[in-house]
Formats: sequence, C-alpha cells, structure tokens
Amino acid sequence: MGDLSDKTALVTGSSRGIGRATAARLAEAGAVVAVHSGTDGDGVAETVRAIEDAGGQAFPVLAELGVPGDVDVLFDRLEEGLKEHTGGVELDILVNNAAELGTVAPEEITPEHFDRLMAVNAKAPLFIVLRALTLMPDGGRIINISTGLTRFANPPEVAHAMSKAALEMISLHFARHLGPRGITVNTVAPGVVDTGNLFRADSGLRAALSGLSAFGRLGEPEDISEVVAFLASPQGRWVTGAWIDATGGTMLGQSL
Repeated sequence: MGDLSDKTALVTGSSRGIGRATAARLAEAGAVVAVHSGTDGDGVAETVRAIEDAGGQAFPVLAELGVPGDVDVLFDRLEEGLKEHTGGVELDILVNNAAELGTVAPEEITPEHFDRLMAVNAKAPLFIVLRALTLMPDGGRIINISTGLTRFANPPEVAHAMSKAALEMISLHFARHLGPRGITVNTVAPGVVDTGNLFRADSGLRAALSGLSAFGRLGEPEDISEVVAFLASPQGRWVTGAWIDATGGTMLGQSL
C-alpha cells in the first residue's frame, strides 16, 4: 500500500469497528489520523492509544453529529488537533464512516427516527465534505462508507438504506465536481461485518449471517479498512465516483 507519511486524515465514527480499523490502517501507512466519535470518549482514547502503541500518530476529536452546529464543532476541534500535530490545518483524507443505525419494522418508522438517520448519515457528511474542501489540497481523497443494503432488500433497514443511498450521491456527484482538482470521491459498501455486536454472539444467527457471504464467514473490520486504504493511497488515483462492493460476495446466491 502507498506511503501516507506526509498525509493527514479524519475518520468519523472511529472509536470502534470499521472506523477504528480504518484509522489504524491509515496510521500504519503513515498518516496523522484524527479519531472521531460523537460521545464515545473512552473508545476514541482506546483507538488513539492503540495507534500510538503501534508507532503511529493520532489524536482525538469528540463532536456529536446530527445536532445544530455539529460541523463547526467538529472542524474547530479537528483544526486544533492538526495544528498541534502538524503545524497546519491541511486535511488530505476524509473518511465519512460515522452512522446512525436503525433496524425497525417499516410500519414502525416515525418522522423523528427518519430525521435522525438522515441528519447523521446524509446531512452531516454532506456538510463535512463541504467544510473539508476548504482544507483539502488538490489530489485529496474522500471515502464514504455506505452499505450493501442499498443494493438488496431487507425491509427493517429501509430508512437506514435510504439515508445511505443519499450518502452515495455525494460520491457520485462530487466525484465529477472535484475531478479538475484531482480529488477522488468514492463509496465503500460493506456487508455483514463482525463489529462485536452482542446479537452476533448467538451461534445460530452468526452462522446464518455468515452464510450470506460467498466466503461463508462474517466480514472483519480489517477487510473493509484495506479497501479504504487503497482508495486513500496514491494507487487509488484513477478510481473516482465508484461504488465498491466490499460485502464479501453477499447475496450472490447459494450453489445448488
């Protein structure tokens, strides 16, 4: 993977799971990484500590998304951390990973639930991108973490999938808009990933979910972080506006 030793990165929602693995992978490649969470200060501290113990550079950024003034708070704290660690405020890599989950029967969706999903999963990333562009040099990288659920149906996830489909439009349209600056914008869509959720400790459910993948296992956060790291690297320079299927072959169908 390409050297990111002269780069900086912000990974939203990186106190655990895919975000933590992504922050660690970018730091391993040499980037100075801003580790973000809305409220999980302990998780952020743990991610930063793990990166530093491995020889990388990282700093915490706490800012709740989906509330008034969220992007201003996020970038005030981001710029403070960048100045402390690099002497400037340049941001080379943005990974929009933070998300609000929302499994609920379609008949039980409320306006409040829907508005919260859209605020965190679509509105916040849009305005994070717009603010990041004031700090991002030509040749920067924007990677949006979506879900395979925008391509196949699971009715209890309809509102969540709708919010992620909106996120994907950021990648599509901003890729064209930012092409003249050499900034790539892409979507990575995971499938079922083992992020330590308690319900996956059920062996029967775990086996059923594992069977959705062509590989017969759950995805690991590191499986996704490697895809993100490629897109963030110099080798990813010719990929933009893409929807990258990182579901492990989910829903390809069962063999007879």
